[in-house]
Amino acid sequence: MKLKSFCLASLLLVSAWCANAIDTPKGKVALTLSGNISQHNQGNSFLLDDAILNQLPQKSIQTSSPWYNGIHTFSGPSLKDVLALAGSKGKQLKLKAINDYTIVIPSSDADLGPIIARTIDGKAFSVRDKGPLFLIYPFDSNKELQNRTYYSRSIWQLVSIKAE
Repeated sequence: MKLKSFCLASLLLVSAWCANAIDTPKGKVALTLSGNISQHNQGNSFLLDDAILNQLPQKSIQTSSPWYNGIHTFSGPSLKDVLALAGSKGKQLKLKAINDYTIVIPSSDADLGPIIARTIDGKAFSVRDKGPLFLIYPFDSNKELQNRTYYSRSIWQLVSIKAE
C-alpha cells in the first residue's frame, strides 16, 4: 500500500513538473526576468524570445504619448501576462534598458494595463525607434496616467525585469 502511494505521489509530482516546464528560448533572448520569480528556464532567470512572447495574448493600446505625434497603436503582451508567466512575486520591479537606464516601478502597475509593446502601428520597433521592447501605459484611456510619474515609467529598449 505504501509503495502504491509513493508511486502515485511520484507520478503526480512529475506530471506537475512537466506541466510547469517552460522551454529554453531557441531564438535571440528579447527579455530576461529574474529575482523573485518561480519559473526558470535558464539558471535563476526566465528568458523570453520572440516565440515565447508570441505565445502570450497580444494586446493593443491606442494612445498618444509625449514621444510621438498623434495617436498610435502599440501592440504586445501585457506586463501582467509576462509577470504571471514568470511567476513573479515581487512587490516592485526593476526595469532595465539596453543603455543600462533603470527604473523601479511597483508591481501593482501591471493592473493599470501597460503592455510590453513590440510594434507601433503594426511595425516592429527598431532599436533606433525605442525598440525592440517598450513598456507603454494606456495614457489616453486613463487620464490619471497622464503625468510625469507614468511617463517616466514608460521605459523603452527594455531588456530585463527584476522582481524584488
